[in-house]
Amino acid sequence: MNIIVERDVWHALREQFPSLYTFDDPRSLSSKTDFVITLGGDGSILHVSSLFDQSAVPPVLSFSMGTLGFLLPYDIATFPNAIEDVISSRITLLLRMRMSMSLWQEPDQCLYLDGETSCRQLHFMNEVVLHRGRNSHMTIMDAEVDGEHLTRAVADGLILSTPTGSTAYSLSAGGPIVHPSVATMVLTPISPRSLSFRTILLPSSSQIRISVAPQSRAPAEVSVDGRAVCTLEANQSAHVQMSPYPIPCVNLAPGANARRAGSTKLSPKDDWIRDINTLLRFNASFVPRDSPED
Repeated sequence: MNIIVERDVWHALREQFPSLYTFDDPRSLSSKTDFVITLGGDGSILHVSSLFDQSAVPPVLSFSMGTLGFLLPYDIATFPNAIEDVISSRITLLLRMRMSMSLWQEPDQCLYLDGETSCRQLHFMNEVVLHRGRNSHMTIMDAEVDGEHLTRAVADGLILSTPTGSTAYSLSAGGPIVHPSVATMVLTPISPRSLSFRTILLPSSSQIRISVAPQSRAPAEVSVDGRAVCTLEANQSAHVQMSPYPIPCVNLAPGANARRAGSTKLSPKDDWIRDINTLLRFNASFVPRDSPED
């Protein structure tokens, strides 16, 4: 088995482990990688998504070493058995939907990112956010779905998230919690001027365009999965759709939960339900005071 690590890890460990490999161009990883191991928090999976932002993603085996671990089914103490389960195909995969985005100057001129010479799609796991940044004015943006005008948003920004991303920034902005198996895209406003602007769930087959209106006094800064991408000016837009390349996340092996991790889960399908209850404290009751009020 060959182990490929990122360059900074390789520099730190190459004397102790001379058999390690590294890479310079992430675009070559897809054809060389059978599965990916992440060590850290939920952001480690988002980082993997960014490494494979133009191609299919190998199965991702994630070990929780961070603060939340909503996307991480395995405890680091179980790593020998977990790797054995993957190699022996004793696991199930949850295909977490990604979205892809391209940037355009209206009507049909592609915007190139820094250093790019061709129009390309960015694939991401959680969300794309168009927001006013440090500008003092709200942004004015038009949202279209499958070529039809949906609404003009006057707000601090708009969030377009996947079901996985529904428990991240979108949730903080008042959006719903969506099961990762539901095929949908979640459009959530950030501090809209209109009180009637609420989150909308759109079919995953939708083609969505969000453009900065000519009347907007503020540009829209664009970020994907927390990474700044660019700034859109008036008459520039982001075109978003479901990506053909989901993230295949490794679930706990059936029957291995209680035996190896001390878990009370009944099956890999229970991971999400357990996590919204234990990590997000979904619908948790108020805790009574220890002593009566004065």
